[in-house]
Amino acid sequence: MNTKIRCLLLDDELPGLTLLKMLCEQMPELEVVKAFNSPQLLLQEQADLEYDLLITDIEMPGMNGLQVADALKGKAIIFTTAYKNFAVDAFDRDAVDYVVKPVKQERLQQAVQKVAARMAKPQAAKAPKQIQLNTDKGKALIGIDTIFCMVTSKIDSRDKILFLNDGSKITAKNCSFEKLLDMLPENDFCRINKKAIIAIKHVQFYAHDIITADRLLPDGTHYTFPLSEIYRTDFIKKVKI
Repeated sequence: MNTKIRCLLLDDELPGLTLLKMLCEQMPELEVVKAFNSPQLLLQEQADLEYDLLITDIEMPGMNGLQVADALKGKAIIFTTAYKNFAVDAFDRDAVDYVVKPVKQERLQQAVQKVAARMAKPQAAKAPKQIQLNTDKGKALIGIDTIFCMVTSKIDSRDKILFLNDGSKITAKNCSFEKLLDMLPENDFCRINKKAIIAIKHVQFYAHDIITADRLLPDGTHYTFPLSEIYRTDFIKKVKI
């Protein structure tokens, strides 16, 4: 691979961050752009940095690595952690790899090689026009252009309610937001809080912590959604595209 993989590092414990940085700098295929010991600081700065990969710890005070990964859609993620019980959550986020601490050079090298292989794959030339979901009425093909927003079901949090442009609703059964976003065009949809995804084209106004959509509720007022801090950077990036 001729082009280096540009990476950010995140670990709240300085000894662990120092070791990780040292290991990464010994790999010729990696370029360490910046190392952070604060998730919040990384999220503040990452939009201004050119990078392909985040290597991050999971257990951190205030905000964990899984939450950081949720806010960095489109970037390769390698998780490092002393705990094996986070593996399912990590791979739900399409993590490239999950490295158990203490991090060893050979094991980290394997993870980086997976990133290189993924980056070398040609990207799909054309985005799909429909997605297929298991719904409360059976399997359904849903046109991507017909989707307004998706929210967590109040009856069962494993289910997601899709609001369509014609005012109808569809319940996607046992479907995570991560799975939905993987099926949708990356720049056309954005997660905006723990319980909602919105189609960017339906954003009419936005402020620091609230989004107003172009669609109306039955009472004639506009739909509004809270905008969470951990998703704000990704959202602002997409509305400016």
